Parts: sequence; structure tokens; C-alpha cells
Amino acid sequence: MAEPPPTASLRSRLQRRVLVPLALTWLLGSAMAAAVAYVFTQRAFDRTLLDDAYAIAAQVTETADGEVALNLSPREIGAVLFDQTERVFFSVRRADGLLVAGHAGLPSNPLGTGQLWDFGDHHYNGLDLRVVTLRREPPYDFTVVVGQTVQSRTLVLKRLLAVVALPQALLLLGLGWWLRRSMKDELRPLADLQQALQQRDSSDLSPIAVHAPSRDVAQLGQAFSDLMARIAAGVRAQREFAGNVAHEMRTPLAGIRSLVEFGLAQPDPAVWAEQLRRIGASEKRASHLVDQLLALALADEARDSLLLVPVPLHELVQEQLLRLLPQADAQGVDLGAEGVEEPVWVLGTAALVEGLLVNLADNALRYGISQGPGAVPRITVAVQLQGDEVLLSVVDNGPGMDAARRQRALGRWEQDAAGVGQGAGVGLGLAIVVRYVELLGGRFSLDTVAGGPGLSARVVLRRARR
Repeated sequence: MAEPPPTASLRSRLQRRVLVPLALTWLLGSAMAAAVAYVFTQRAFDRTLLDDAYAIAAQVTETADGEVALNLSPREIGAVLFDQTERVFFSVRRADGLLVAGHAGLPSNPLGTGQLWDFGDHHYNGLDLRVVTLRREPPYDFTVVVGQTVQSRTLVLKRLLAVVALPQALLLLGLGWWLRRSMKDELRPLADLQQALQQRDSSDLSPIAVHAPSRDVAQLGQAFSDLMARIAAGVRAQREFAGNVAHEMRTPLAGIRSLVEFGLAQPDPAVWAEQLRRIGASEKRASHLVDQLLALALADEARDSLLLVPVPLHELVQEQLLRLLPQADAQGVDLGAEGVEEPVWVLGTAALVEGLLVNLADNALRYGISQGPGAVPRITVAVQLQGDEVLLSVVDNGPGMDAARRQRALGRWEQDAAGVGQGAGVGLGLAIVVRYVELLGGRFSLDTVAGGPGLSARVVLRRARR
């Protein structure tokens, strides 16, 4: 089942991927800042509250009859516990809990053994208080409790949070705006690429110009251009193949049709037999042409996906010579090999190397046979090691070619007068060899034979280790 197409744009997805972690980081940072601000605010106010308790405790004295008393008047107590914004409550109690001075019912914090003071939050007369309980050791044994409302603490904490969180929030909003604008600018080449592809005609396979500030988008545009170039090359190869087939097959098919019509018009069976022989020869030529055209088309398609591996050249040469021996014997040709007794490996593919051998040997059997009186036609396939390279040569003792003819013979559809006169081939054999050698990363040349007539087709391939 096909997945539904995505609905979110790349820009919105990138913004979420960036802004959501930033927002979570901001929230976590604000929470940590709030916790730190709360702790230090509480400590500052609690220290002031403890100082007030110590100030009152310093004014507690023992009377003549041994009782504990607060040596402060109400005016002096108001001065000690003065606060402009908060209400402050206090109480002084003896060790047995009897109130000496202050507000009755003011809650206190229980103190453990050896603990001199403690802070706590309490509710008193409808007010939320922060309360400190201070114990004084002998010679005076009493407890001072001071409570203070918490409006100032809350206000300071809110202001600290505002000072910390608000700039971060504004910074996050500014960063989000900047990211949105930057992503829009960075992704504009993608939108331009999409628009260019949508507006382009299906027959237009020219490269796409993408101007992008980022390397990734530029590489994407280059990949599209490379893809267009490969598709264009494939389309050109297909068109060329179709055109070649249509053009070159027209002649043998027309010849076969003429032979059939002429044979049907003759009453003599001997004429029929001769026409059938000619039809068979024409069909063989047409089949050979189709095979060569297919070989060229496959070579053009394989140039981008070819994987070269070690190939046993000595075995392939032996196999191809065994296949060609019946044809060579029928033509009276001495077909031999040199240098295939020892293993020789080259870098390539078995199909391409076999194609090289087949086309070179076929070309030699067609055009390299000596026509002189008493001469023995001879074709030799030789393999020779040359350092990191391997020389594969097919040498005949035929009429040979001059330099101009050798140069022309390497092109497609190029055939000399001898080949046309023999009615064999259409000039694709050596063109296939040239293309195969290019795919294998080798070199190909046609040379004269030293010391005598003939032609030497030489292919230099890269040597491989088994």
C-alpha cells in the first residue's frame, strides 16, 4: 500500500526540528533559573529574618526574681522589626512554652537536639508567613519566633524571573524569525529547481543551472544535471540505434524481398535453389549486422555502470580459437595462438573481452586473408606481458592497409573497397573494438606487420592479479 504524500513543507519541518529543541531548552533554562533565583531569594530574606530574631534575643534579660523578660518598649520593638511592605510578628517564650512577649498563637518550628534555629512556612491569621525559630542556650533558656509575610519575596522572585525569562523569550522569537528568513533564502534554489523541472518540456534534457549558496543544494542541482546528461545520452543512443537499424536493415531486407520475387517468377528449380542460397547469405549478413548494432548499443549503455574484475585472458583466447577453427579450416586459414600457455589475467569483463576477440578475429578472417598465389593465409592471436599491462594482438598476413585507411577503419560505418566488394559487414567491427577498449580503460591501434604484408591489431589492457 502506497504511503500518503507528506503534507508539511521542508521549511516548516526544518523550523520545527530547530525551534522545538530551542524552546525546550529555553523552558529548561528558565526553570533552572527560577529554581536558582528562588533559592538565593529565600536565603537573602531568611538571613534578614534571622538577624531580626537575634536582635530581639539580644534584648532578653533575666529579672531580679529569675524570670526572663524582654527589655524593649513597644516603640523600640517597632523600630527593630520595621519593614515598609511586610507585616512582622514575633514572640518570646520561655523553655516551658510560656509567652514572655509578642503575639500569642504565632506558630513556631520544632527544633531538634543541638539545633539553634530553623525556618518554615506557616499560616497565621489568614496570612502566609515565613517563620524563623531561634533557641537561646543557658544561662538564658528561651525561644524567639519571628514571622514575616512573603509579598516582597514573591515580588522579587517574579521580577527576577521576568528579567531572566523575558530576554530569553525575545531572543527565541528573534532567532525563530531569523531562522525562518534564512531557511527561506537557503531553500529558494530548491523551489527554483522544482519550478524549472515543472516548466520544462519532456524532450528538453539539457543541464539545469542551479545557483545555490550552500554546497549541498549545489550538489543536488549538479546531480540533477548529471542525471539529465545520462538520460540524454541514453536517449541519443536509443535514437541512434533505432536509426542505424532502420537505415542498415533496409538494404538486406529489400535484397531478400527482390530475391524472393525473382525466384517466384522463375519456373526452374535450379534458379530457386540459387535464390535460396542468396537469401540465406543475405539473412546471415542481416543477422551479423543486428548483432553488431546490439553490441554497440549495449556498450553505450554500460559506460556508467561497468564493474571491472579480473578476467582470465588465456582461457578466453583458447575458447574463441576453438570456436573459430571450423570456419578457419573451411577458408584454409592457419589459425594459431601464442603466449596462452601460462595464466594471464586482465581487468575487465568476460563479455567485453570476448567481444574484442570475436570482432578482431572476424575482421581478420574477412579482410586479412592473403590472396597471393601459393600463399598460406595465416592469423595469429598473441598474448604478451608488458609490466602492469597485457598486449593482445591479432596479426594476419593479408594485404594490409595504409595509414589513411587504418585511420578511417576505426570509425563507424567505415568500410574500404575490399570489404564492399566482398559484401561482408558494414564497417562496425573495429568501431565496436574501439568502444570496448575505451570501456576497459585500454588502448587500441592498427599497425603494419614488420618485414612483410599484413595487419596487426593491438589492444593494450590493464593487468590484474588473480
